Amino acid sequence: MRRRLFPILMLGAVFMALVSAPIVAADSGGRIGAVYTLTNEAGGNRVAAFKRDADGSLTPAGSYPTGGSGSGGGLGSQGAVVLSDSGRLLVAVNAGSNDISSFLVQNDGTLALADRIGSGGVRPISVTIHEDLVYTLNAGDTGNISGFTVGADGSLALLPGSTRPLSSTAAGPAQVEFNPDGSVLVVTEKMTNLISTYTVGVDGIATGPNAQASAGATPFGFAFDKRGRLFVSEAFGGAADASATSSYNLSPSGSLSVVSPSVGTTETAACWVVVTGNGRFAYVTNTGSGTVSGYSIDQDGGLTLHDTDGVTAVTGAGSSPIDADVSHNSRFLFVLNAGTHSIAGFRINGGDGSLTAVSEAFGLPASSVGLASS
Repeated sequence: MRRRLFPILMLGAVFMALVSAPIVAADSGGRIGAVYTLTNEAGGNRVAAFKRDADGSLTPAGSYPTGGSGSGGGLGSQGAVVLSDSGRLLVAVNAGSNDISSFLVQNDGTLALADRIGSGGVRPISVTIHEDLVYTLNAGDTGNISGFTVGADGSLALLPGSTRPLSSTAAGPAQVEFNPDGSVLVVTEKMTNLISTYTVGVDGIATGPNAQASAGATPFGFAFDKRGRLFVSEAFGGAADASATSSYNLSPSGSLSVVSPSVGTTETAACWVVVTGNGRFAYVTNTGSGTVSGYSIDQDGGLTLHDTDGVTAVTGAGSSPIDADVSHNSRFLFVLNAGTHSIAGFRINGGDGSLTAVSEAFGLPASSVGLASS
């Protein structure tokens, strides 16, 4: 596991107190229930917050300016807004002003802007956090990833020497994320049909890319389980009913080996992926079909489609579901619907992974992207 970047004990202690202190309990997971999305407005980007009640219902809880600008439209990415594992730090991209913003999450789930800093490139679309290290994925210009250290107060500082290229200047990247122990970064590339990996040293510097072929066309969103296995959606260029999901083992050197190749959803444009905390179930949103497909995950990381028709839940005609996230306690799945400008909530039935609709919150800007749930 990567060593922490702050050797000074006092600073390290302060930081750990900040990011690890328990939040006032609202459920058995010990966290305030909240859902956050990014308005991505060109005239002024904001993080919109919703309170999550015990039954999964959502109540608007204000919005928080990032200080930057959004793109005003879709980003074609997963991970535009993310929470740290502790739930105490939130980071969001500002694709229109080429920077990222960090927020401290207060005990009641509200946000306090901590910092805003250049993203290390052009058009940041995805971001990931591991302990005191942040990496952002920049899709503009030639594209790259860049790293940042996180201060005790949530401030961000560019990590010198951390910027790395993608496999191609026309990669069409979709997401960057750390594996669970922070030793490897993964980037999906839609245009090249590649998955690039980067090993991360004890100093936080990424080395790579190691570009490897995706099992299926148009690798898009992905998620890890706690054992470090990788689950990747495949949009197959948006071809009707052609989408799929693949699973992989990831070695410490960043090499990928396929477990289940291209298990079809029978739906269209599967793009966003989430995995439950116990690693038993994965869900993908099918943007072109207005549905969610669920998978069971076996002990070896193999995938089995829940429903023969690929429809585990319906978000509705014209809903265009995009981003998704699972609550920290894995009781609820939340889906951002680009077509209806809403967030839909589903209860995850733990026995079989089936989904039951429980809530929907409307009124979001049409430009909204990203979803993070505590």
